Amino acid sequence: MKELISIYPVVIEIPIAWGNMDAFQHVNNTVYFKHFESARIAYFEKINFLEVMNQTGIGPILASTQCRFKIPLTYPDHVTVGARVDTIEKDRFIMKYAVISHRLDKIAAFGEGELVMFDYQNNIKSFIPDEIKNRIIDLEKTVGQDVQG
Repeated sequence: MKELISIYPVVIEIPIAWGNMDAFQHVNNTVYFKHFESARIAYFEKINFLEVMNQTGIGPILASTQCRFKIPLTYPDHVTVGARVDTIEKDRFIMKYAVISHRLDKIAAFGEGELVMFDYQNNIKSFIPDEIKNRIIDLEKTVGQDVQG
């Protein structure tokens, strides 16, 4: 499993709950997006994004998200979820995710989210603060990833 998650600088573990299963006897598709969100927040915590947001009023807003389902997840299982930033532009970045089943030792899903910077004080789109951009680049270097930008 280590090789499946090795390109992600932020990795979290989540148990599959019985209540996440749907009538089709597998984890409902909406749960994967909750896993992405949990990994995204862990990433933000790792780079102290909320600290900068509290100082500047500028923070992320999810503009779009998608998921490519590979295999169904079922209870009982645990998943490892990885998050990384793939591309940085002036006002947005692309975060990529992977969800890996412990029981099956396979990737269950890949995901992506486009996060746009938003000035919450003035209610307008904004540029990525340099401090955040540099923290992202530094974190991605810990796994040898070059961020496109």
